[in-house]
Amino acid sequence: MIELDHFIVSSRDKAASAGQLAGLLGVAWGEARFGPFMAVYLNDGLTLDFVDTDQPFPVEHFCFRVPPQEFDAILARLQAAGIAYRSKVAGPVDHEVDTQFGGKVVYWNEPDGHQWEMLTVSYARPT
Repeated sequence: MIELDHFIVSSRDKAASAGQLAGLLGVAWGEARFGPFMAVYLNDGLTLDFVDTDQPFPVEHFCFRVPPQEFDAILARLQAAGIAYRSKVAGPVDHEVDTQFGGKVVYWNEPDGHQWEMLTVSYARPT
């Protein structure tokens, strides 16, 4: 079995970016054990390692599949933080939840432009 272990996320302020995401998702974060990274521990096997850079970097898209009850909790934290979100990947900010794939989906962007997606049912894989 192949598992993704970690992914490096470029940022302008690794602590702010990592802290915001970890706070919204309700997961642990802190300085990584190795290197100049600020780690967000998504689960027992996957870490997002934020690193500061002053170089141009592409905007990345990350999708998190969560249980329905966790979706509602994360959405409430998004709303409480006043973070704009939308129901379509390239749509306008509408503060709506998409339900067309049999689950719930929302998208938001973090300060460096990276796009986060949260869903309860994967539309990318067959059931």
